Amino acid sequence: MSKPPKRITDTEAYRMGGGVLIAAIAVIMVALGFEHIVGFKPCELCYMQRWGYYFSIPVAFAALSLVSAEKAQASALLFFGIALAFLATTGLAVYQAGAEWQFWPGPASCSGASTLATDAGNLLEAVKQTTIVRCDKPQIRILGLSFAGWNAMISLALFAAALKAAFAAAERR
Repeated sequence: MSKPPKRITDTEAYRMGGGVLIAAIAVIMVALGFEHIVGFKPCELCYMQRWGYYFSIPVAFAALSLVSAEKAQASALLFFGIALAFLATTGLAVYQAGAEWQFWPGPASCSGASTLATDAGNLLEAVKQTTIVRCDKPQIRILGLSFAGWNAMISLALFAAALKAAFAAAERR
């Protein structure tokens, strides 16, 4: 059996959880940078994939606080919730990447079919003002992968890291 760490920040739960937090913040900052600085327009699925990050960032802060307070069960539960959020994000990213590669159809809402109008004049005006960002057409590929493809890999890695943090926190009971 190994010796207990001298500081709480030396624990595997704290290191893994801190890594998840830093990586999640970095991914969201990159996504927002591409959107607001570079000018890429996210599609509906892109926005949905961010939900896992938006959930996980504040929850990771809370989980790390609980690790510091030596509340093992509570921190393990929060890290497990983070892992589930990243698993869902991975699923959404795989779905979008598959639609981009034409393995399956993307959602109808990303094709422009969701505009409703009450008469022909309103329909024409709505069509003129609506810009649909397609979920099945990548705006760019970097090293052969779209943003959805990269997000699938990153989210899967964050799922594994959060799960490892959850088990490490639970072992400290």
